[in-house]
Amino acid sequence: MALSVSAPRQLLRRLREVMAEPESTQARLDKVVVLIASNMVAEVCSLYLRRRDDSLELVATEGLAERAVHSTHLKRGEGLVGLIAQEAEAMQFPDAQNHPAYSYRPETGEEIYHSFVGVPILRGGHAIGVLTVQNRTHRQYTDEEVEALQTTAMVLAEMLASGGMLANDDVGPGERDDALRMQVLPLSEGVALGHVVLHEPPVMVTKLIAEDADLEQRRLDQAIDDLTGMIDAMLERGDMARAGEHREVLEAFRMFADDRGWRRRLEEALHTGLTAEAAVQRVRNDTRARMLRQTDAHSRDRLHDIDDLSNRLLRLLSGGTGTAASGNLPHDSILIARNMGPAELLDYDREKLRGLVLVEGGSGSHVAIVARALGIAAVSQAKGILESVEAGDAAIVDADGGELHVRPTQEVVQAYSDKVRFRARRQAQYAALRSVPAVTLDEEKISLNINAGLLFDLPHLEESGADGIGLFRTELQFMISSTFPRLDQQTRMYKAIFDAAGGKPVVFRTLDVGGDKVLPYFQAVKEENPALGWRAIRMALDRPALFRTQIRALMRGAAGRELRILLPMIADVSELTEAKSFITKELQILKRHGKQEPSRLLIGAMVEVPSLLWQLDELMPLVDFVSVGSNDLMQFMFAADRSNEKVAGRFDNLNRAGLRALRSVVLAGKRHEVPITLCGEMAGKPLEAMALIGLGFRSISMAPASVGPVKAMILSLDVGETSQKLLTLLDEDSGELRDQLQAFAVEKGVQV
Repeated sequence: MALSVSAPRQLLRRLREVMAEPESTQARLDKVVVLIASNMVAEVCSLYLRRRDDSLELVATEGLAERAVHSTHLKRGEGLVGLIAQEAEAMQFPDAQNHPAYSYRPETGEEIYHSFVGVPILRGGHAIGVLTVQNRTHRQYTDEEVEALQTTAMVLAEMLASGGMLANDDVGPGERDDALRMQVLPLSEGVALGHVVLHEPPVMVTKLIAEDADLEQRRLDQAIDDLTGMIDAMLERGDMARAGEHREVLEAFRMFADDRGWRRRLEEALHTGLTAEAAVQRVRNDTRARMLRQTDAHSRDRLHDIDDLSNRLLRLLSGGTGTAASGNLPHDSILIARNMGPAELLDYDREKLRGLVLVEGGSGSHVAIVARALGIAAVSQAKGILESVEAGDAAIVDADGGELHVRPTQEVVQAYSDKVRFRARRQAQYAALRSVPAVTLDEEKISLNINAGLLFDLPHLEESGADGIGLFRTELQFMISSTFPRLDQQTRMYKAIFDAAGGKPVVFRTLDVGGDKVLPYFQAVKEENPALGWRAIRMALDRPALFRTQIRALMRGAAGRELRILLPMIADVSELTEAKSFITKELQILKRHGKQEPSRLLIGAMVEVPSLLWQLDELMPLVDFVSVGSNDLMQFMFAADRSNEKVAGRFDNLNRAGLRALRSVVLAGKRHEVPITLCGEMAGKPLEAMALIGLGFRSISMAPASVGPVKAMILSLDVGETSQKLLTLLDEDSGELRDQLQAFAVEKGVQV
């Protein structure tokens, strides 16, 4: 007898009632199988659940021998039940006993039943159990009956995973104790142990059974329309208009949202009596289970698109659009996200945030800069991590070694606990050096400065014992603002920075936006190569009102104090001359209005575009100081995007060509008696810093956490010996320079 049209909804309603009954777990499971057997007009209904050892245990049955309950265990792939769990798909057999996979278990008494249909109980695309029905006669179950059984299994999965039916049992469906280790890209150094927090938490579907099918259809249609409209709007945004990883993700979303098959499956799930949210969850689970069985990398890579799209749709249906930042965070949070902006990271309680894991993004991304400023261990390129973790999983972020561990074994936890304690001891040793001058063994004083970008960075100045701020990235404040900061807002910010610096020098880099640094309130320009495009000083000179407003705010914020202005992305001396003319005009306006001037105005240029290397003698007489931006200089020299994981590792900062270029800047500074500093990432690594000092740099700027290790290196360094060795190596053309410098450091006892 086939299932009636109204039977699936009646079954779901009765399941809800059974779930709410105040009985033991086993009693409720027993009622569930009786209920399903009755509605399916079947003589047998059995429920198998996954145990911790990955076996499948018969936990309830109607029709099989009672003695088999809790004593029958099947391995994954064993028998028809094990086959369904292994393949994670529904199967039916009109004559089950003649199927090659059939496994006779005499304790169950099932040999008299011939027809068999089973469906996996899916959670996150993985089978946490199997639900079966059987009949004595040889029969073919209809598509409607199989669909009804799959819907019932989906509802059971939600009930089981939420703990509603297994709160005091040892079965543990959905529990995952498999350890996961991944190689990742370090963004901000450090080691963090904690528990997973998902930046965009998945919506928990609590209402599974529909009261009004027509209403659920309208809700689903509206949510899909809203979703496609949202994706279209993001695709049309200026910062998404250019090709790139973000756009590819959005276009994949759009493809899935427009897929007729996907919509049809959602509607079919609705028609079985589910709510719109439960239908989305059901289709997500089925689709993930199917794609997990695919062996080609492309299909498996699309899993994250399915999850992201489903989560967005669920958030629209539930009305929940917030991130985990607004929730109650554990005190040892390891935040995991596909990607995020710097403003989103700043929304989190910094006292509770231990680590950050991103699927996308490079070491030069803006969120990476903020993570370093916050002192958070951060990594990226954690492909597939969102599909592999659940909120609350134990995790370890090793941003020093480039590793991520999820659900680590006790041995791994112990090893990293020891590593954290060792790091703490080293940090205590560095803290003891805070007031010790950075002077080499042969009495050379080295100025150590920090890079900053937001007001909360300023306490690091005192904590690190740095001499000043060698690079203040003014664009970060613009990037986290929802609207363009007006003159008075900028003035207050710069004044607060001067006040917090306590008289120590601060170098303000003017706005370096455009290209890949998009302000949310500016219409971005579509560019094929944004890093080489309309950005920094180029935008400033084309938009003089924007540039002059910032200069005016800096001068007013300084008010009687020394002001150091650094101009980025200078590619030709003429750009410096034009920028200086605007600065001069603003200084004249300040005087004319009787405003207090800076006590001293110093103007510097960044050497980060290789063309400037052949204009150094023209540049030096026009500036008060020069700062080398080694990050951009190196990536431009080697045509290797530092945020592109495929090419970022194709060159080493410690290579002869790069160091020779840096040496030419130092020599030009000496010829013209112009101070030279370097503010790129290489300054914060002891071995690289040793090389910079050997080249002649006496002022370098780095992340606050790097000051201690670099100072310890300096205190053990003889500059004369180092410079002689390095210059000799630069004249040679054999051997890896990094290895040679490392060997020299070991030989001379330099702490690198």
